[in-house]
Amino acid sequence: MTPTRDARPKLLALLERVRADERESLLPAFAHADAVDLGSRALTLAVERSLPVAIRVTRGDQLAFHAVTDGTSADNDAWIERKIRLVRRLEISSLQARVRHELDDGDLGWLDPVHYALAGGCIPLRMAGGALVGTLTVSGLPDVQDHDLAMEAVRAHLAG
Repeated sequence: MTPTRDARPKLLALLERVRADERESLLPAFAHADAVDLGSRALTLAVERSLPVAIRVTRGDQLAFHAVTDGTSADNDAWIERKIRLVRRLEISSLQARVRHELDDGDLGWLDPVHYALAGGCIPLRMAGGALVGTLTVSGLPDVQDHDLAMEAVRAHLAG
């Protein structure tokens, strides 16, 4: 699906912002305590703002943190699983994948929507050397807002 002429510049700007977010989210370490801290920071932000979200942090293949706020359902958990599968498959954020698909930079139409969600909200967690070590996923808001909440938690974690 090719974006309209008016939408393309906005999508390109969003793509650059998301790529910068991914470069910014490199972690110096990623122990279980770090996973819990990331999830807790995202949960605190959601509770303070009364946001209806589900939050999940994985460390490798292990579930390290999961929490939900009022207004969510099992559907949010299903969205999280599909977003995580996408990030693990492509090793980029789910928002970057969605935007690239819309720009036709990466035709991802072959991905089965039953198993993969082309929607933002899942951030790949990488060590400073680039190794993918986990994911932070938010579901419940429009996908750019899911992504932004996850990134805000990452920034807070990195700031200490």
